[in-house]
Amino acid sequence: MSNGPVPYVTAAVTAVGVLGGAYYAYRLYCQENKKIKIPENWTKVGTLKAINAYPIKSCAPVMLEKAECSILGLKDGWLRDRVVMVIDEKNNFVTARAFPELLTVQPTIRSSILTVKHAQMEPLHVNLAEVAALQKSKTAYVWGVPVPVYDCGFEASEWFSRFLDSSAANYRLAYYASQSCREQRVTANKFYNFTPKDMGALPDELSFNMINEASVEDLNTRLNENCRVTTRNFRPNFVVEGAEPYAEDGWKFVKIGENVFEVIKPCTRCVMTTVDPETGVRNSASEPLNTLKKYRQIENEEERRSSGSSPRMGVQLALRSKPGGTVSLNDPIYVA
Repeated sequence: MSNGPVPYVTAAVTAVGVLGGAYYAYRLYCQENKKIKIPENWTKVGTLKAINAYPIKSCAPVMLEKAECSILGLKDGWLRDRVVMVIDEKNNFVTARAFPELLTVQPTIRSSILTVKHAQMEPLHVNLAEVAALQKSKTAYVWGVPVPVYDCGFEASEWFSRFLDSSAANYRLAYYASQSCREQRVTANKFYNFTPKDMGALPDELSFNMINEASVEDLNTRLNENCRVTTRNFRPNFVVEGAEPYAEDGWKFVKIGENVFEVIKPCTRCVMTTVDPETGVRNSASEPLNTLKKYRQIENEEERRSSGSSPRMGVQLALRSKPGGTVSLNDPIYVA
């Protein structure tokens, strides 16, 4: 099984002033986007405890000490959040909802080399620069939305096919082939303030996701000991430490270092939360999902009609400051 997320240390980057840099970058962005109102007041709620990127959708995270914020999500050189995915023979995306063992696959990236490891498989190496240079873009699908991708080749196909169902070539590895965000689903929620630059590359909904550590700790007080979870069950990009439990329900904007994000919607949760990220094994009692359904339903009727009946845990964020800013561990987190 996977040995867990791998620390990924980057060179030091000079930080812009926490309040000044973020405020003026955000003002500049809002001058270009007239509909977005600049928050007048900010309140510190905690610090940034963890930064996670998921190079391959539904696979294990890479833990970062600092990262750049782009419109496609977190970035550290060639390492980018959710820009690679497994697809089936019909070019539809494949996730840990159907194959929970994917969560135990550990990717890392050095320069342009994507390395994929699993305890029961030999390492796989894919040169993403070579893939982008030599392959022609084709179309794959995420929730029915067409996305441009490069095929990562036979070796990657054979590796994931053997891993998932012992076949020769039922699955392929695809690399996102655009610097722009993908299109929204036709059925995308109309209740929320999505913009065309919010969808990222291959995530389910938005480019950034945050979980409140205190909310997870409160959830654990409601679970049996053998069903308790960690923040990893919720696959966040950002983990905030020091906030009150469920305070995120009332946040409209979040500021981390020099970066300002708008809270677009709550993150509604699915069966993937019931899979142990260390072992890839589902919880037999369907926890923590069943407990979340008892007390974390969206209460606003109009919003619930738009989002569905899945419980909320965490928030989905869209970048509202100028792309290219950095976030670092222990950055103060402010909200408005």
